[in-house]
Amino acid sequence: MLRVGLTGGIGSGKSAVSSRLAALGAVIIDADRIAREVVAPGSEGLAEIVATFSDRVLDAGGALDRAALGALVFGDEAARRRLEAITHPRVRARTAELVAAAPPDAVVVNDVPLLVEVGLAPTYHLVLVVQAAVSTRLERLARDRGMDRAEAERRIAAQADDARRQAAADVLIDNDGTLADLHAAVDTLWHERLLPYERNVREHHAVRPERVVLTEPDPTWPQQYARLAARIRHAAGGDPRVDHIGSTAVPGLAAKDVIDIQLTVPSLAEADGPLADRLADAGFPRLPGDWWDNPRPPGSRRWEKRLHGSADPGRPVYLHLRVADSPGWRYALLMRDHLRADPGQRAAYLQVKRELAASAPDSATYGTLKDPWFDEEHLRAEEWAAQTGWRP
Repeated sequence: MLRVGLTGGIGSGKSAVSSRLAALGAVIIDADRIAREVVAPGSEGLAEIVATFSDRVLDAGGALDRAALGALVFGDEAARRRLEAITHPRVRARTAELVAAAPPDAVVVNDVPLLVEVGLAPTYHLVLVVQAAVSTRLERLARDRGMDRAEAERRIAAQADDARRQAAADVLIDNDGTLADLHAAVDTLWHERLLPYERNVREHHAVRPERVVLTEPDPTWPQQYARLAARIRHAAGGDPRVDHIGSTAVPGLAAKDVIDIQLTVPSLAEADGPLADRLADAGFPRLPGDWWDNPRPPGSRRWEKRLHGSADPGRPVYLHLRVADSPGWRYALLMRDHLRADPGQRAAYLQVKRELAASAPDSATYGTLKDPWFDEEHLRAEEWAAQTGWRP
């Protein structure tokens, strides 16, 4: 199944997006609803809260008085952590139950108001962030919730700011327009990205651009890489080395709009083990066949690797699994760093790329025809490494 995180600031219209996704067929898991459920009257969660904070947190009917509880934990870090130790495990357990109960081909959308604040983004295949101007949000909070301006501003200020949410977003859904505009944007996202993404994850199918189309440098490539790398680290477990490589890792260089990432592994046997399945489940399935890098200088044995791609039709990725300290691993880092450091070689490489993209637009031929230039660049880069003391 596809796991999608949905979030947005208060008043942004996140609930309207959630409702539209539900109407289209998504399985919605509402974190706020679960948080209320696990502390409902008669629940173990409420009993533990009372045991911890006394019955002062109950209203006259025996339900949780959220205002009273908030007054006890507001500004008291230790009290807040005690409360989270009671509620968070129960919310996670209930969420896991609901995910497990969803059909295997479901698009499961977790509606989580504090998704960014609590660092959950890497646990999803995709993160959707609903955004709207502060003025729009203030107007909605006054109109729909009867909230005065001072309280609305306080609520907005207490959440992550727009820049932090945008950094976590794979998809930004703008909601400053009409409800019809919002529905149209969500419908397009559902049919053109979410449904194909779910199918690709289920079938372990990676998206591969067939033709070479160079795009101008995108200043968001490093931020996109950072989100992908966090997802890869979460899937791999531990704290593996993950690097942004290739042309999109070189500022100012036009490139195919494909993010190249290198995951360092201790051995190819490790890459062929359970790690391959974990990456596939996280949306990075292995590409079929044998993969290797051409050796530099030519003539020695080819440099074996494992190659994974992205199941997301909206974000092509090549994920190269190379053994730590192997020649191919070192070469990928050296080429990146030399091109970052040498504007003359960046310009020369860009000229080669443009000429080859025009004459050999299919991916396989394009990659092969670049080999002679890289044979020469390898010598220049090694000389630069020796002069500067570069280390990977």
